[in-house]
Amino acid sequence: MTFPSHATSTAWSRRRWLQSAGAATALGAAGTLARAAAPDLAGLTLRIGTYKGLWRPLIEASGQGRTPYKIDWRELNNGVLHIEAIQGDALDLGSGSEIPAVFAARQKARVRFIAVIHEDLNNQATLARKDAPIRTIADFKGKRVGYVRATTAHYYLSKQLAEAGLSFGDIQPINLSPADGLSAFARGDLDAWAIYGYNGQLARTQHGARVIKTGKGYLSGNFPVYANPRAVDDPLRHAAIADFLLRLQRAYAWANDNYLDYAKAQSAETRVPVGDIIELFNGRSNDYALGPVTQAAVRSHQEVADTFQKLGVLDGAADVAPLWDRSFDAALSRANPA
Repeated sequence: MTFPSHATSTAWSRRRWLQSAGAATALGAAGTLARAAAPDLAGLTLRIGTYKGLWRPLIEASGQGRTPYKIDWRELNNGVLHIEAIQGDALDLGSGSEIPAVFAARQKARVRFIAVIHEDLNNQATLARKDAPIRTIADFKGKRVGYVRATTAHYYLSKQLAEAGLSFGDIQPINLSPADGLSAFARGDLDAWAIYGYNGQLARTQHGARVIKTGKGYLSGNFPVYANPRAVDDPLRHAAIADFLLRLQRAYAWANDNYLDYAKAQSAETRVPVGDIIELFNGRSNDYALGPVTQAAVRSHQEVADTFQKLGVLDGAADVAPLWDRSFDAALSRANPA
């Protein structure tokens, strides 16, 4: 093996140092230019849709609330309302499941899907009354089964029935809002119920509901972030939305490690007991996260659209791909959410 002479080694080291110094100077200059070119968002207000107990308390409790722009929080407690508000230019940003987004694709609505939230699937469950002779999905035949039409509950219930060799024609399906479904379940007007979130938790803790199956294995766990195309196309609003998504990404990472603090903030807004919220978290299927758009997310969304068309819920084919926007992917991919 031949080693370089001292003179050669010294020259090489000097050249390397000069190159490194030059690179560092260039990077420093680039950083200065980037800071100088950073848009001034002080006069901008983002109109953001939130669900009771979710983004608003999450952002505040996690310490991510000191934004360089103002936030006008607008509480809209289902994804359809978020999309309608976006189409009416009353909202810049919202969220929901893949289901309202399927209908938006069918209607070629003015909305974009710009990121993906990954949430718990064990709080999406098919329940049976404690005194009902139901142990499996196959036992649903002929029974009164509540669900919420055109939602994740509709989707995973259809999948679970098909797996058991049944269809909606083999049960007595009863379409009810979550609140009405809880009342009907409590009265004994339902034998079983496909439901999500706090209402399902209340059915378990207050009315002894038994979990027959959860949404895990039937739902993707992908919840798109919806955006107003006008906001996405506007440079200042695009920058503000990117900043907000990164804050939300960090907030979800914080919540996974500080869930008691988040549960307290949720409880203050929803009045759901902290213990019930913690129980949901402890039984989660996976941690919460926000990430970029992926091809897998788009494929999953298309599968939902195709399933609803087969069920007759959609009146025709829906191509979801054109509504997915990947202009925030780079920022979300390179950010460290920790």
